[in-house]
Amino acid sequence: MNGAQHILEAFHRHNISTVFGYPGGCIMPLYDALVDDVGVEHVLCRHEQACALAADGYARASGKLGVCIATSGPGATNLITGVANAHRDSIPMLVITGQVPSGLIGTDAFQETDVLGMALGIVKHSYLVDDADELPAILEEAMELAESGRPGPVWIDIPKDILLTEVTRAAIPAKQAPAAAHADITEALTMLRSAKKPLLYSGGGVSLAHAETAFREFAEASCMPGVVTLKGIGNAGKHNPNDLGMLGMHGSRAANKAVDECDLLFVVGARLDDRATGKLDGFAPNARMIHIDADAAEINKLRPADTALRGDLNAILVSFTRALKENPLSIADWQDQCRTWCTTGGFHTADNEEALAPITGPAFIRQMSRITPDDTVIACDVGQHQMWVAQHYQFDHPRHHLTSGGLGTMGFGMPAAIGAQFADRNSTVINVTGDGSFMMNAQELATIRRYNLPVKLIVLDNQCLGMVRQQQELFYNNRESQINLDDNPDFVAMARAFDIPALHIERTDQIRRGIETLLAYDGPMLLHVAISREENVWPIVKPGGSNKDMIDEPRRNNANKEQVA
Repeated sequence: MNGAQHILEAFHRHNISTVFGYPGGCIMPLYDALVDDVGVEHVLCRHEQACALAADGYARASGKLGVCIATSGPGATNLITGVANAHRDSIPMLVITGQVPSGLIGTDAFQETDVLGMALGIVKHSYLVDDADELPAILEEAMELAESGRPGPVWIDIPKDILLTEVTRAAIPAKQAPAAAHADITEALTMLRSAKKPLLYSGGGVSLAHAETAFREFAEASCMPGVVTLKGIGNAGKHNPNDLGMLGMHGSRAANKAVDECDLLFVVGARLDDRATGKLDGFAPNARMIHIDADAAEINKLRPADTALRGDLNAILVSFTRALKENPLSIADWQDQCRTWCTTGGFHTADNEEALAPITGPAFIRQMSRITPDDTVIACDVGQHQMWVAQHYQFDHPRHHLTSGGLGTMGFGMPAAIGAQFADRNSTVINVTGDGSFMMNAQELATIRRYNLPVKLIVLDNQCLGMVRQQQELFYNNRESQINLDDNPDFVAMARAFDIPALHIERTDQIRRGIETLLAYDGPMLLHVAISREENVWPIVKPGGSNKDMIDEPRRNNANKEQVA
């Protein structure tokens, strides 16, 4: 086999059945090998960025390795944003790009770029293959690296001549990462038992570790009130009575109040991101901290932990659960206090069903949450709609909520939904997007149509860059700058041009019928939802401010008009 054929053989050996890519000159030997291959489905996206984002969505929804492929030069550079997105959210991904022939490297050859240099800060590891016989070992090591420990993207750049050269060395299984030492929970358990107001704080690391079941059993055994990061939404399930929802800049007042009042922060798989903590020196000021994470680099990075446990989240959480079942915590008063805060300071919105009332983002999302099945996968873009989904949609599992957390990538949603649909062709997948984000990767409507994917598209259209407009309104004296999108095309007509049916709604009484029609249609469909330009996401913390200084919607709390001013 030549190098290209060996790549496909490695895919088969590792049960990789779906890859996302776009061909070109230097990767052409791999595409030639695909012609004779049976078992690997190649998905042709319409832009390389979408290839990477689709592989990201596939990995998030399935828990498996996502794979994307592109050629040299612009093919590789177009992948970079999607790869950076995966890196920031610790998504396992294998990136394979073609490179100019070995003898031309360094000569500024046609479509030559220094991919290794460009991608240095956005990958877990990267390779430039200079010997065909090294390719088998590199592939094995790259796949192991991408999925082990803290997952992330690994990039292999392969010159065209290497892809065409016969490989004479057999594949060598990668060395397995050593198992983490068994964590001693004694000190942490003592701290937990001595706390009067312990709070469970979880993030995206729970699903990255495939520890959803262990986490829920621990949450149930501990009975601790819990808060989640954006990527941790769904960790506790939708029926946990102690879940206070998302904390942080657009978190619930109840969640941020509980963090401010707790005396112990029990952190599981979260990195204390600035959007979650707000001003760090005002975050959980009365609390000691237990930090549990797979990545040693995250422990003590932003805030020193009083006790830290690094290793397999499953094993650590099982140990805590066993101990707490034998001797439960006594925190009933604290539970009651947090539930009271949740009743008065959770995410609320009026479900106005007057026929002529305009649609609001929160009301639409709450109705959608009630109508859709529990196993629906929601792929969000970035902006106000992303926060409304995080606040008002009730997720039963973290893998049902696909969102760009660390990088905040507009245009993520549609390719991610495509990836999620390929992960499970029978699942219900909805891309919730805004008019700004939709236009970032609108060409992927062609991918949806080509593969007849039953992806549902919901565009919440306020004819502006809503999140930017909101911050300009609140923190820049309402000086609007470059946020107007009222010259967008007719999205219904645009979808229909791709042979995708579409509907338009603009009144509250049309919400249920619109969503039910979307879900009932056997194939892709777009629902265009007109919402008010002036609608904001509430509550909000001023960038750089403390979470305890949340600003509520002025008409709900007139006192906050002074805060906004």
